[in-house]
Amino acid sequence: MGPLARREVNPAHVVLFHTALGVYAAWRIRRGGSGLADRLTPALLLQVKTVLDNLDGQLARATGQTTETGRYLDTEMDLVVNLALNVALAGRAGVPLTVLQSLILTTDYLWERDHRQARGEVFREGAAQAGDHPRVLATLKAVYAAYFAPQERALDTLFGTRLRAVAGAEPTPEQRRAYTALPVTAVAANLGLTTQLAVLGACVLAGRPQLYPRSLPLQAALLLGTQLWREKQVRRLSPLPADRCAPRAGPARSDTGKS
Repeated sequence: MGPLARREVNPAHVVLFHTALGVYAAWRIRRGGSGLADRLTPALLLQVKTVLDNLDGQLARATGQTTETGRYLDTEMDLVVNLALNVALAGRAGVPLTVLQSLILTTDYLWERDHRQARGEVFREGAAQAGDHPRVLATLKAVYAAYFAPQERALDTLFGTRLRAVAGAEPTPEQRRAYTALPVTAVAANLGLTTQLAVLGACVLAGRPQLYPRSLPLQAALLLGTQLWREKQVRRLSPLPADRCAPRAGPARSDTGKS
């Protein structure tokens, strides 16, 4: 990151570059081929894309170049790459697979946010730099509002409803922390985009790229199991209803026949 920071490289240019790498990797996967280079090239490109994808945010924060435009651009260019890869792997079926993948990644985002908020931590710092191009920013926001925002609202409502249901009332701070425990966040984080591309790269390198789309329903099932587990943690902290706490009255004693 040091050389890029010293040269004052624009993080948005890094985003566009790793997006191009990801789309090219998708094209190479779609083209196929039986040679080692046909498998090794896209597999490596995906890992380079991952490194640069993690780097652009660090670069923006280190150089004070965080902007609203950059954040929206990064998220939406990841979607472009994910769609290209899933279509390359599964054709038209890649579109619903991309939606499923987005829901998995959105769950990661929401669970990390809730984990930090339950502990009074800052989730995302505000943009350090203003001066976004109004039309570019407006376009990116419109795309986000059309695709990502409905997913976030739906999942956020679902998770919040389940928390209130198992808490039996407005959840306490302790219940919120139990609901957002570190193991929960760890499971979701390990299904993040870095892991997604690492698994896909391994499948491509092994000559079995079709294994990756099949993993997405399994990932969703893992998140469902994690959701049930965290609900169980809240139940352990929830007070029992009054009718279950009170001792049950035994049968009435009868003294008939006793002197």
